Amino acid sequence: MKSIYSAALLLVAPAAMADMCRLDVSATDLMRFEQQTLQLEERCSEVEVTLHHTGRLPANAMGHNWVLSKTADVASVANAGSTAGRANNYQMPGDRRILAATKIIGGGESSTVRFSTAQLEPGTSYSYFCSAPGHLSLMKGRFVYNSTASSAVAKNLPK
Repeated sequence: MKSIYSAALLLVAPAAMADMCRLDVSATDLMRFEQQTLQLEERCSEVEVTLHHTGRLPANAMGHNWVLSKTADVASVANAGSTAGRANNYQMPGDRRILAATKIIGGGESSTVRFSTAQLEPGTSYSYFCSAPGHLSLMKGRFVYNSTASSAVAKNLPK
C-alpha cells in the first residue's frame, strides 16, 4: 500500500512544481521599477514575485513595495493605501482590490509574495505599482497573464 501512495506522490509532485512560476522585479532609489512589464504564462497556477530594492536608502526614506491590482483599480488602491499609512505598508487592510502585495522594503532588502493565479482572468488588464505616497506616477508596470515569455521582460522560472 505504501508503494502505491509513494508512486502517486511521485507522479503528482513534478506536475505541481511545474505550475509554480517565479518572477523577479527590482526597484531603485530613483523611484523606478527596472522591469516595465512582467509576463506570466498560462501554465502557472501559482506565482512567486520577489521585489529587490537595489538602492541604498532605508525604508523610512525611500521604501518600496509591489502591489498587484486590476489596472482600473490602481489609482483608488494607491489613494486608499496613502491613508492606511506606513504601518500597513501603504495598503488598506482588507482591500479586496489588492490581488497580491509585498511589504515596504528599503535599500538592499527583498520581499516575496506568493499567490494563486486562479484569481486572474486572461485578457484582463492588470498593473503593479508601488503604493508609497508619491511613488505611483513613476513606479508602475504592466502585469500580463496568459502570455508567452519574452527576453525583454522578467522571466518565468519553474521552481
